[in-house]
Amino acid sequence: MELEQVEGRGLARRRVLGLLGLTAVALATGQAAAGASTAGRAPATLDLASNPASAAARWGGAVPFRRGRAMFGSYLSLHGRTLTQSLALRRRQLGRDQRIVHLYYPWSDYFPAAHPEVPADAVLMISWKGTKLSKITSGARDHHIAKMARLMADMKRPILLRWGWEMNGNWFSWDGVHNGKKPSAYIKAWRRMHRIFRQQGATNVAWVWAPNWNSGPDVSWNKFHHYYPGDAYVDWVGVSGYNFSKESPKRLFSPIVKAYGKRKPIMLAETAAIGHGSHTKARWIRKLSKYVSATPSIGAVVWFDTDTQRGTRRNFRPDTDAEALAAYRAMVRKPRFSG
Repeated sequence: MELEQVEGRGLARRRVLGLLGLTAVALATGQAAAGASTAGRAPATLDLASNPASAAARWGGAVPFRRGRAMFGSYLSLHGRTLTQSLALRRRQLGRDQRIVHLYYPWSDYFPAAHPEVPADAVLMISWKGTKLSKITSGARDHHIAKMARLMADMKRPILLRWGWEMNGNWFSWDGVHNGKKPSAYIKAWRRMHRIFRQQGATNVAWVWAPNWNSGPDVSWNKFHHYYPGDAYVDWVGVSGYNFSKESPKRLFSPIVKAYGKRKPIMLAETAAIGHGSHTKARWIRKLSKYVSATPSIGAVVWFDTDTQRGTRRNFRPDTDAEALAAYRAMVRKPRFSG
């Protein structure tokens, strides 16, 4: 049985947020990471198990960042097709494989030992849902977290772990609105989980911190930078953003890039275009291609490739029309997307 992997109400509410527009964002500042990698070459490996603070110096952690080479991949859930069939379809259409295969895990009662449908040379990205933060910060779920950490360690492959995403929204049990309007509780939970994973030997896991592009509610305490766990606890900074209200890629992603792009590799962790009339999806994809090409700190782009999203009739697939598919194919076959 396939898991219902994303809550549809999140996407619906993000549409409302898009209508509110992007207000001024208080941006976190910091020093540029020392020893940033040069084009085409990853930085040296550091021992995260013995020195968690070294994560601040190693760009990408267990999944290294390559400047000028963005990894490209998708969450794939296509009507009437298995993941294996969907991967094969996109391979035929695009003439290339997905570098990142994105899956969603529920918080509880799901402990897969392996993912044979995910190619061995692909990077597995797991978006793991959260829970009420007090259940984590109290230590009540330490055994559960440790079990998942051991499972991921035993997979013996690089994993991008995107836990508790879009924490600055108001549609998930782990967000600030549902946890007393205290972003500090999210930070405490994140750091506790990070420590447990390290203790269980899950050094193959790269941690992806990924807020929504704008906050809901759009008030000072809920700005994304208040939820940042710290450089030592984050390997990649991700962001979710869609053109629900015809936002451009620059409008969606520039605040995160400006805030963290000199300190961490950036991932467009959840993005896609919906159509707003003839030719609009293709035009947006071409704009995205240009934006990523002009933004060297972006090291990964992950498309939300589905036509089966519960709670919405939107179609996020890039092949809804021939022009959109051609633009998508041209984008992902550029050297910039060959990471």
